[in-house]
Amino acid sequence: MRLDKLLANSGYGSRKEVKKLLKSGAVKVDDKVVKDAKNHVNHETQFVTVFGEEVEYREFIYLMLHKPQGVLSAIEDRSQKTVIDLLEEEDAMFEPFPVGRLDKDTEGLLLLTNDGQLAHQLLSPKKHVPKTYYAVILGEVTEEDIIAFKNGVTLDDGYVTMPADLTILKAGNQSEIELTIMEGKFHQVKRMFLSVDKKVTYLKRMKMGPLELDEELNLGEYRELTDEEISQLKGEE
Repeated sequence: MRLDKLLANSGYGSRKEVKKLLKSGAVKVDDKVVKDAKNHVNHETQFVTVFGEEVEYREFIYLMLHKPQGVLSAIEDRSQKTVIDLLEEEDAMFEPFPVGRLDKDTEGLLLLTNDGQLAHQLLSPKKHVPKTYYAVILGEVTEEDIIAFKNGVTLDDGYVTMPADLTILKAGNQSEIELTIMEGKFHQVKRMFLSVDKKVTYLKRMKMGPLELDEELNLGEYRELTDEEISQLKGEE
């Protein structure tokens, strides 16, 4: 790993700030001053210090983002803003990626991490990790819809969904609902309601597995997960 990336990931500032630090002669690798940011080091076998203090390397980052509408759940895009563009440089340095995706016009909870093993665990179809959404529906959602979703509905491509838990929060022509699904098919929530002749006009993800959207996060804001939240996601509790 490049020395500047190791130092940035360990909390010593942006790449630009780290380069200044290196030029000052404050960084040593195996007790030898190293000023070249491109120098490669092995954090497991080599001893890196800054001003005489050992660098504690941090490998993974786990971020909870309150995704706003109009932003892509992607790492990069030539013409449109992505969730990575919402991150501070010191967090983007870890090269996190979105775990799963939310549609461009969908808001809510999105996990960003560079922990590929955890991402695979959460996205694996075999794991059936529950995801809970709040939605506004054009058309009156009924008890019949609740039963249909519980039994599984047939999507436009013929796929029959797994049982889903639908709760009506507010009845009427503009129904408000909460829906928990165990899959992550393309546009799944929208297609499920289309199958019962209704349309989703607003969609927000509230939960993913044990992780719940922090109500204190405004749209576009994010924070690191707590140790407890990380343990829960990994199934250690």
